[in-house]
Amino acid sequence: MGSGFKSRGVHESPKTSHEFGAFTFLWQILSMTESPSFDSMSVEQQIESLGHCVDEILRQYPLGEFTAESINHEFNSTFRVTAGAQKYSLRINVNSTRTLANLKAEIFWVNSITQVSVPKPIANRDGDFVTFGWHEASGRNLNAVLYSWLEGTEPGDEPSLEQLRAAGSAMAKLHEDSVHLVFEPGAELPDLSDFLWGTEDFLLGERSTLGELERELVAAAKIALDALLEELQAGSKKQPIHADLHPWNLMWHQGKLSVFDFDDSGIGLPVQDLATALYYLDTEEQDNAFLEGYAAVRPLPIYTSEQMKLLLLQRRILLLNYLHETSHPEHKAMIPEYQAETMSRIRQQLAI
Repeated sequence: MGSGFKSRGVHESPKTSHEFGAFTFLWQILSMTESPSFDSMSVEQQIESLGHCVDEILRQYPLGEFTAESINHEFNSTFRVTAGAQKYSLRINVNSTRTLANLKAEIFWVNSITQVSVPKPIANRDGDFVTFGWHEASGRNLNAVLYSWLEGTEPGDEPSLEQLRAAGSAMAKLHEDSVHLVFEPGAELPDLSDFLWGTEDFLLGERSTLGELERELVAAAKIALDALLEELQAGSKKQPIHADLHPWNLMWHQGKLSVFDFDDSGIGLPVQDLATALYYLDTEEQDNAFLEGYAAVRPLPIYTSEQMKLLLLQRRILLLNYLHETSHPEHKAMIPEYQAETMSRIRQQLAI
């Protein structure tokens, strides 16, 4: 499980050191000439194009003088912000289709979490947690959230069994807390109960570039997954879930675990959250450590081995759909190999 493309997480692209000060921007160099469209830019160009947007967003906070350094540019773009002795994490939703209602719900949930260490959103001068900045290259106002900084390192591709037990425990605690969560008016997480979690279908929809055989395979997988999801939802209550809790969205510091990146969170089933986490693990020992950590806090969701295999396949298909959707050039370049392996897994799982 979990080989190949992992997620919208931080490990597929190298850390990039672009700094944007209070008045100096690399984007000004680009703006002196006719710039390519955002989708056709390199990763470096995309990061540089965000300079003015970053500055506009951060000036809406009472930070004083600041610097902002790109530390991750993938599904979203994340910057380490330094203002005096304080550090923050700025997440700009570049590819995300999060609505304002979704962001408000994400922030409301994160602010309600007490059992698990998570970064907390920072309010701007107007008292709002969502801030907007104009991005010339994409021709859009991008929304952003400034979070408190987490010290430590991500477990990444080689998490220890101790870290995985802690991660399983953290997920169980999140599920315990969120099952009775009632959102404030105007806050709503997306519904994750369908085949592609409510995202646009780039595999079977009008903009699909799949061949006829590939479309037939994805359609067969959709039929199987639709039936499975209907079956699972009949016996379980939907609730807020993280939906992307993997070792690159965890921070380990002095023997303690924190969870971040709630940008994929939605209303789903605990077993879906569990499947998403297991997708990124490579050995039975790792799986068992995560499950042990969860079970130490609350009973595991009920599922069969075949149901879990289908949910793991769903995660693979969701990520393939993302590759067809994203503007990230390095991720788009992964499509041929990742798509071929996905089709192979569909054939194997469905025996077709």
